[in-house]
Amino acid sequence: MNKTINLNADLGESFGAWTMGEDEALLQVVRSANIACGFHAGDPVVMRHTVRCALAAGVSLGAHPAYPDLQGFGRRPMKMAPAELEAMIIYQVGALAGLAAAEGGRVTHVKPHGALNNQACEDAALADAVARAVSAIDPQLILLAPVLSELYFAGQRAGLQVAGEIFADRAYTDNATLVPRGQPGAVIHDPEQLVSHVLRMLDAGAVVSQNGKVLPATMDSICVHGDTLGAVDSARLLRTALEARGWTVSTLPALRHG
Repeated sequence: MNKTINLNADLGESFGAWTMGEDEALLQVVRSANIACGFHAGDPVVMRHTVRCALAAGVSLGAHPAYPDLQGFGRRPMKMAPAELEAMIIYQVGALAGLAAAEGGRVTHVKPHGALNNQACEDAALADAVARAVSAIDPQLILLAPVLSELYFAGQRAGLQVAGEIFADRAYTDNATLVPRGQPGAVIHDPEQLVSHVLRMLDAGAVVSQNGKVLPATMDSICVHGDTLGAVDSARLLRTALEARGWTVSTLPALRHG
């Protein structure tokens, strides 16, 4: 059986003189980049630099739109009318698409960030608004969405190509949602534990919760958060472990069209 998986990371989250993460090192390991679009992190210079580095590394480009919340890093929930939400997403993806075009590249997927992503995973109406926005930009865009989430199913309803995502460095609840960051064990920092967590899910063909509940799912992509302590070492160890087990690590477009 041909086993192909995507590794992605949230990147381009520096802002002005403030630096977040080790993007250039991560770009040598992951195969798709979700690039902040200025609303929770990033700025035009950071966005363009991240695009340039991703293209040089052969990494596919994705937009990482968020609520307008720089101080809270996009992790604070907001309430928006659907029309405002859709316009906000289109605005951010369009900005990255313009910078990508200037560097000879193209945005091929969209992955919402932080609170926007979390809320869309549980609220079907919000998820539908996100999917409508992505489809309005380009119905060929891939929606990168957490497996078994309302956002995943909204993308399917909208006729989008949907890639199901699991998180390497986050623990799951029995409902296949992420354990809230403030709770014990929510974020997995130990690289060996992170790799075991991912391999357990891939072997099971399912999300495995913190309590051991097994929730079958189609998994296309694995996220390593660029702002998590030790992200580069974890990503390297994970990719090595995947390839040792016969997995091919590819870009999202290659995964969807290969």
